[in-house]
Amino acid sequence: MQKKKLLIDILIFGVTALLAIVFFFPIFFNFISAFKSNGEILRDAVAFPKGFYIESFRYLLTETDYPRAMVNSVILTVVSVFFMVVVIPMAAYAIERTNKKWTNAMFIFFLFGMMIPFQVYMIPLIKELNMFRLYGTLAGPIFIYISGSVGFGVLLFTSFLKGIPREIEESAEIDGCSRTGIFWKIVFPLLGPCTASLIVLQGLGIWNDFLMPMLVLPSGVPKTMIVEIFYYVGEFTSRWDMIFAGTTMSLIPVFIVFVSLQKYFVKGIAAGSVKG
Repeated sequence: MQKKKLLIDILIFGVTALLAIVFFFPIFFNFISAFKSNGEILRDAVAFPKGFYIESFRYLLTETDYPRAMVNSVILTVVSVFFMVVVIPMAAYAIERTNKKWTNAMFIFFLFGMMIPFQVYMIPLIKELNMFRLYGTLAGPIFIYISGSVGFGVLLFTSFLKGIPREIEESAEIDGCSRTGIFWKIVFPLLGPCTASLIVLQGLGIWNDFLMPMLVLPSGVPKTMIVEIFYYVGEFTSRWDMIFAGTTMSLIPVFIVFVSLQKYFVKGIAAGSVKG
């Protein structure tokens, strides 16, 4: 029995290690290629760099619109996630604690929104942005990101709220605390792991998004980091040194945020999946 358990553990470890290598290799390949010239990459793509080549980074930061694209990416991500953190927990709290027919209907309405692919309503949405004069501005994608995250966010937070005892809120209400005060002073701090999960999942999605900025932001001006990197992919030739350097710079903030919020992210996902 012990030998059988040991063999199963070894098999599981081996499969896990293999999957880890498969997922890690593209990141490793991207990193070593970022410090190689375009000629080196074309000669031997998987070889280690012969020297510490940083001309690609210097060129992107000083000779192109990449810095402005970085600023746009930061604005889109930070502003969108900020309003998600402010709006979505309040909506989930109202739905979960009210528990009436109209709130249940609204919850189902939000869930239906998750089932419709973006490509289905993409063209009408662009026309709507034109109508409200948001097309070609950073405000357009921000509104779309926020509204598009409500369904998933409400589902995540309502699941987590089921595990928070109502007695805590009732005690605060007896002490004279308002409903707004109860939420922001008592309930919202308890939603920390769930909030971290929302920040990581939605923030990464916005940061790495290609289609929305490409469609909504005007042509001829800097867009986002991912879109600017795409411009170095040509039909006949590509500047792989610029592509890998730009991708490496775009990965650094993602890595920092994920490492910082990792433990809260895991707690939030685990709690949201078992409660309710």
